[in-house]
Amino acid sequence: MEHNRELDLAWNFVINTNRNIFLTGKAGTGKTTFLHKLKREANKRMVVVAPTGVAAINAKGVTIHSFFQMPFGPILPNADMASSGFKRKFSKTKINIIKSLDLLVIDEISMVRADLLDGIDKTLRRYKNRNEVFGGVQLLMIGDLQQLSPVIKDHEWRLLQPFYKNAFFFSSIAYQNSKPITVELKHIYRQENPLFINILNEIRNNNLSVALAEELNKRYLPDFEPKDDEGYISLTTHNNKARQTNQLKLEKLDTAERTYKAKVQGNFPEHSYPNKDELKLKVGAQVMFIKNDSSPEKRYFNGKIGKVLLLEKDEVIVHCPEDDFNITTKLETWENIKYTVDGETKAISEDKIGSYAQIPLRLAWSITIHKSQGLTFEKAIIDAQGAFAHGQTYVALSRCKSLEGLVLKSKIEANQIISDHNVIEFNKNAEANQPNDTVLLESKRNFQLDLISEIFNFYKFLFPVNRILDIYYKNRGSIEGVVDVPLITIKDSVTNLLKISNGFKSQLKTMVANDETPESSAVVQERFKKALDYFKDQTKTIIETQLQHLNFTTDNKAVKKDMDKQLDTLEELLEAKLSYFEGLKQGFNTHEFLALRAKSVFLGKEKPKKTRQSVVDGTTNVELFELLRELRNDIANREDLIHYQIFSQKSLYAMCETLPSNTKELLEIHGMGKTRVKKYGVEILQVIKAYCDDNDIEFSNEVSVFEDVKPKKRKPNTRKLSLDLFKAGKSIDQIALERQLNSNTIFGHLADFIASGEVKITDLMSSTHFKELKEIIPTLTFENLSDLKHQIDDKYSYGELRLVLQELKSE
Repeated sequence: MEHNRELDLAWNFVINTNRNIFLTGKAGTGKTTFLHKLKREANKRMVVVAPTGVAAINAKGVTIHSFFQMPFGPILPNADMASSGFKRKFSKTKINIIKSLDLLVIDEISMVRADLLDGIDKTLRRYKNRNEVFGGVQLLMIGDLQQLSPVIKDHEWRLLQPFYKNAFFFSSIAYQNSKPITVELKHIYRQENPLFINILNEIRNNNLSVALAEELNKRYLPDFEPKDDEGYISLTTHNNKARQTNQLKLEKLDTAERTYKAKVQGNFPEHSYPNKDELKLKVGAQVMFIKNDSSPEKRYFNGKIGKVLLLEKDEVIVHCPEDDFNITTKLETWENIKYTVDGETKAISEDKIGSYAQIPLRLAWSITIHKSQGLTFEKAIIDAQGAFAHGQTYVALSRCKSLEGLVLKSKIEANQIISDHNVIEFNKNAEANQPNDTVLLESKRNFQLDLISEIFNFYKFLFPVNRILDIYYKNRGSIEGVVDVPLITIKDSVTNLLKISNGFKSQLKTMVANDETPESSAVVQERFKKALDYFKDQTKTIIETQLQHLNFTTDNKAVKKDMDKQLDTLEELLEAKLSYFEGLKQGFNTHEFLALRAKSVFLGKEKPKKTRQSVVDGTTNVELFELLRELRNDIANREDLIHYQIFSQKSLYAMCETLPSNTKELLEIHGMGKTRVKKYGVEILQVIKAYCDDNDIEFSNEVSVFEDVKPKKRKPNTRKLSLDLFKAGKSIDQIALERQLNSNTIFGHLADFIASGEVKITDLMSSTHFKELKEIIPTLTFENLSDLKHQIDDKYSYGELRLVLQELKSE
């Protein structure tokens, strides 16, 4: 596209600021071309949406309703959309797209209702930033308010009228609060005749003068009948009229009719079909191309008129009046896309979910004004007598490239130029406030200052910290570990960093000269690097270190889930900050930071969760902790009880620390009363004794202080006895039942005979598990068996892990 001041200004505002922009302009000023360039070259993460299916397909985007999962009825500003009867549960992929989004483009904004734009605002706030308009996402709204307007029924307007002055998007609450700018494109590429341009401008502004009306109506030729090869298309106000004209003209041709059926694959809804799925053509039919030529030759464009010369099975030969060649027209494909995230680059990518392939032609003796929007015609016959909607007359006339190629079937009268006074008033205000280079520089400066402030802003850390402390204080009796001290230290550090970052933000504003931006200021860049070093040091030495010291364990699953969720959030925030500090150590760069910010949304989302330190990690008896926990679960299942009814987490931890060797010592543990010890004491002590035997820890032979609980007598060679029973063909569970021992104990007995070859590893575990673990374990980093168990699938037992570790060590 050639140099154009307004287009350059719009481009700079989109790329280098976070201002919300309404990009408008008369028909033929290059709005669509601008969008296509933006999709090719912009370095912001963007999504393109449009109000209708056809508009979305043409813009190579998706519909507003599908992306934001909006209802089709009125959306009241004071209603909770989440409680409405439509699908509001977003996929993780879509949530991540919204969270990482920089720019939302809405094409054909003139058709978007105010309540729909407010619905978009609500959704973006919900998933990105609830405190900023549109969630902090930059909006580029493209369209011409003098063209097609929003559709709203009387009963819908009665519901919305208390909240909005009118139905147009600029009446929305979010738009009013977003401090948008309007950039109007002035240079018209479609028409070149100054007289015709003046006529269109006056019609657009609802003030067609008598002199120009007379000039326009010179094209009034009521009896005009074009010759078949002249390529005129008739524009009319009603769909039925256009359809009848085309059908009658087609029937008059005495040539054979041929039907071309569309090829639809995947998901491509019928309401978004860009053409008839059964296209009926005859030789001699006047047709219009409805898509730009996808081949390198670019022989046709959307709106080009021609005549059918030949119909073949898979192609149509067309000749256009202005060409000295024929066009062989084959299937063209329209794609229905959805936005996803690339697994490797994390870029927002367009995935094809469906396609529609059809000959890109439509019968074109007549077409509705509505369907002509966005098209350009060399020659057109316009019948605007039934104009019934805002902007229809202007849309029809502005499709034509020249006054000479225009024929009027009825005179253009003042009553046919329907313009909405709200639009006229809005356009006047917008024209008076067109931004200039000074506003652009100020916007760039403020944008960069906001981004720098975001880098050093730790406010988001406070919610998860306060939430965990709140959970901890309310459930202190069921949580064991070190929680409050590290979090209070983190909270104090965050509070201090917030004070410093606020002062730093104010200081930077005074350091930036009027003719520069933070990015271009050497003074600011030097100060930025020093701040980066300070904040990085504070973050690592205090926040990261204290987070590593935090540990807890609890029996309450709901408490654990909530605490884990908040700790995950805290760790993701920390990882994001550290990625900023590392990625920007050479200095502040807007686009580098935007890339880092987008990637931060996915930090920790796809890699395995980092093993969080729990209380048991602080004891040397990690394996016993897991063995006793397995015993507790087995008993709970057997007795049909909840696991903590057997013994609590605190009791479990105390057993691992004190290693009770008899019921007297077991009774001394908090929470282990006579009833529990009488019911479960023998099994608990058996597990502890087996563990002590395996690890050469001295253990008393006394078992019980209760008269009715006899100590179990141990045979001299208990492992050998287990081996003999195993060789006799009994399973581990059968041996455990016969010997009144825990299955884990028998497993340990038999494992001791692997070294001598009397038992094979695959006797104790499946060959599949053995093979899988030999491949998986060497790829992981872990400190102990418990650490490994947390990183691996639950289907592998502790005993299996221990055996494979021993095997790997021996190799």
